[in-house]
Amino acid sequence: MLHFSRWKTTIIWFIVLLGVVFAMPNILTQRQLDALPSWLPSQPMTLGLDLQGGSYILLEVDRASLVAARLNSVRDDVRLQLRTANIGYTALTETGQVVEFRLRDPAQSAATREALRTLTEPVSGGLLTGGSVVETNLEEPQPGVFRLSLTEQGINYRLSTAVAQSIEVVRRRVDELGTTEPIIQRQGMDRIMVQVPGLQDPARLKALLNQTAQLTFRLVDTQNSAQAVAAGQQPAPAGSELLYSTDNPPQPFLVQRQIMVSGENLTDAQTSFDQQTNEAVVSIRFDARGAQRFGAVTQQNVGRPFAIVLDNQVLSAPNIREPILGGQAQISGNFTVQSANDLSVLLRAGALPANLNIMEERTVGPGLGADSVAAGQNAGIIGAIFVVVFMLAAYGFLGLIANVALFFNVVLLVALLSWLGATLTLPGIAGIVLTMGMAVDSNVLIYERILEERKAGRSVIQSIDAGFHKAFGTIMDANITSLIAAAVLFFLGSGPVRGFAVTLALGILTTLFTAITLTRWLVAYWVKVRRPKEVKRGFFTFVNKTTRIPFMAMRRVAFALTIALSLASIAGLAGMGLNYGIDFTGGTVIEARSKAPEADLAQIRSSLSNIIEGEVQVQEFGSARDVLIRFGSQPADLETPQTSINAVRGALQADYDFERVEVVGPSVSGELAVAAVLGVVGAMLGIMIYVWVRFEWQFAVGAIVSTAHDVIMTIGFLVITQAEFNLTSIAAILTIVGYSLNDTIVVFDRMRENLRKYKKMPIDTLIDLSLNETLNRTIMTGVTMILALAALYFFGGDVIRNFVAPMIVGVLVGVYSSVFIAGPMLIYFKLRPEKADMVEAAQANTAKEA
Repeated sequence: MLHFSRWKTTIIWFIVLLGVVFAMPNILTQRQLDALPSWLPSQPMTLGLDLQGGSYILLEVDRASLVAARLNSVRDDVRLQLRTANIGYTALTETGQVVEFRLRDPAQSAATREALRTLTEPVSGGLLTGGSVVETNLEEPQPGVFRLSLTEQGINYRLSTAVAQSIEVVRRRVDELGTTEPIIQRQGMDRIMVQVPGLQDPARLKALLNQTAQLTFRLVDTQNSAQAVAAGQQPAPAGSELLYSTDNPPQPFLVQRQIMVSGENLTDAQTSFDQQTNEAVVSIRFDARGAQRFGAVTQQNVGRPFAIVLDNQVLSAPNIREPILGGQAQISGNFTVQSANDLSVLLRAGALPANLNIMEERTVGPGLGADSVAAGQNAGIIGAIFVVVFMLAAYGFLGLIANVALFFNVVLLVALLSWLGATLTLPGIAGIVLTMGMAVDSNVLIYERILEERKAGRSVIQSIDAGFHKAFGTIMDANITSLIAAAVLFFLGSGPVRGFAVTLALGILTTLFTAITLTRWLVAYWVKVRRPKEVKRGFFTFVNKTTRIPFMAMRRVAFALTIALSLASIAGLAGMGLNYGIDFTGGTVIEARSKAPEADLAQIRSSLSNIIEGEVQVQEFGSARDVLIRFGSQPADLETPQTSINAVRGALQADYDFERVEVVGPSVSGELAVAAVLGVVGAMLGIMIYVWVRFEWQFAVGAIVSTAHDVIMTIGFLVITQAEFNLTSIAAILTIVGYSLNDTIVVFDRMRENLRKYKKMPIDTLIDLSLNETLNRTIMTGVTMILALAALYFFGGDVIRNFVAPMIVGVLVGVYSSVFIAGPMLIYFKLRPEKADMVEAAQANTAKEA
């Protein structure tokens, strides 16, 4: 395995060179990037919102408003079709998802069915739904009474269409803000994810997204009194409805339901100023059809008030002084320049087909993002220094080779993230640091094998060759189990969790390349040039090779301790419970920074006590100026999303800057909780199947039991510390699952090898032998992981600390379970040497007969 042909060497270093070229833009300034030739890569990694600031908003199309709008449309169509066919009717009503009316003459039933036939004809469902869709069903429950009901299939079709239309409208609105590289994607049947990095004013974005911007021009009903209808002295007449203006206080207007001109006929909208009052107004221009209709209406109704209605609010209702025939008009309404600009943006982008509710919001200020970048960089550098120094001290020159391979490993990982356009989040930085620990583990496996083979009497070259050969399968098995966990994280996670999963998965791939190929080439080159007489270890070792610790003799005590701690963890979970974050409970988390030298926690509690229902947690976070505010989902938000956060902003924004805002609705939190449980179970099931295929079922059971133990212990730690349990905690647990299996697989691989080698050795003795042979590697890997994670914990900042703490506990518990849980399970499930003896006897008999 130490021979490399010229073309293999060329390919290896060509890949490394490509990695350097694609990673280079990440350390260049923008001026240097602009000066690069066009054929060179110039795209650095994309930073996530938690690293550069910005807003993440999950929108949901309001099904109720969509159904209501569709029902109004059906009602208007019924009225138009019956009037056109000269069919008399009465009692036209709409309730739920049904429009019902009664014929004046039941003998016209057949003519009514024919007139309404177009409403019940199937429409093309398009590529998404396929086939055709019937949107309404027509029934005649009794003679002369007709009922049109909306079908679920039709509503779903309209919902899917509304999402597709809304995505384009949202994209146009976001583009008008001048932001760079926004991400707008469909999620599921009725949701839209909007991610706008670097946005300085998330409140303005929400205001733009929260309006449907349905602009209509309608005549004011001057025959009836709007004040009388508003006071309840008389009902609104047929054909008219009561609306209110945007003034403070709002004024009632009685406007006709008939839309004379709609916003669909607009071609442009721009902010301008009224020449007489110098107030900000919105100048609009109609297309040919809209100009014709607008001119006709204004020509026929000179002297009457003409209401300009936006989302069922009257912006203004000026009197028509003269016909407006040029296709241009002005909208006035006590606008500021900013509000006039926003209205222009909404009108240019077009109207949304339905209301969009904000189900989840995560906003990070640019200052906090810069702090996170600095903290992540410091943690990464310090973690790298820890690992590099440790490897040099433990393995000497071989440690130096491992560090060179580790450097190129990180370079290749950064290059892949840049090339794929993947988003680097703060947990993603944790993934890079974790990759360094896992990369070192592969080198430790190889080096320990080399030293072991040398001690067994092989020559230096034979030892090195055998070390790489025997470690290959173990490295593959260990990393594939971690890759399974990363895949589950990606498909079931969201946001930063996905970023961590991508980084972890790519890190596993680069680790396999550097450990199996690049490290082997470097060692082979060293052997070829220097021709060493000995493979020397570094300055220390944790375990002497002659160690024979009787682990299996202690298994009953270890099992008793494990059962006691596991039961205590489960009891604590049932009694105390986890400190669930808003990802699972719904609610709001705000990180604010005082404009004064010190935050006043008591004043914040007092200000929010009359706004927020239930407990409001207010605590200092980091410095004396920083404060963390938490509160649960509010009843007001169920009716009007974002009501509570808007009220909190209004109460605190004079004295505090909002650095980070996370809002998760109760429906989203329930979905995230289900996805989290499925993620853990799915990862463990996938790994168990892989281990079963690669080894035997006893090994698979042992691996899952030991991994379940690690998860339970980690959850027990979270219960005791009451650290916040959120989506990143699930990522930490799944990483623990991957690492624990990684460690267990290494031990199992040695046991499988010894089962073939010592066929008559009792199983408990064989397990002790295997554990002692791999003990130094187990400790070495655990130490490197702890060093990398400790750097993240102490230098990575407050945000990432809760993510790393359970991982540190999981690594320590994983080392314990690999020794005292996984091994004994093979004894309890009867992986005994008698089976091997029978195989050996059968082979001997076969040899004699031959």
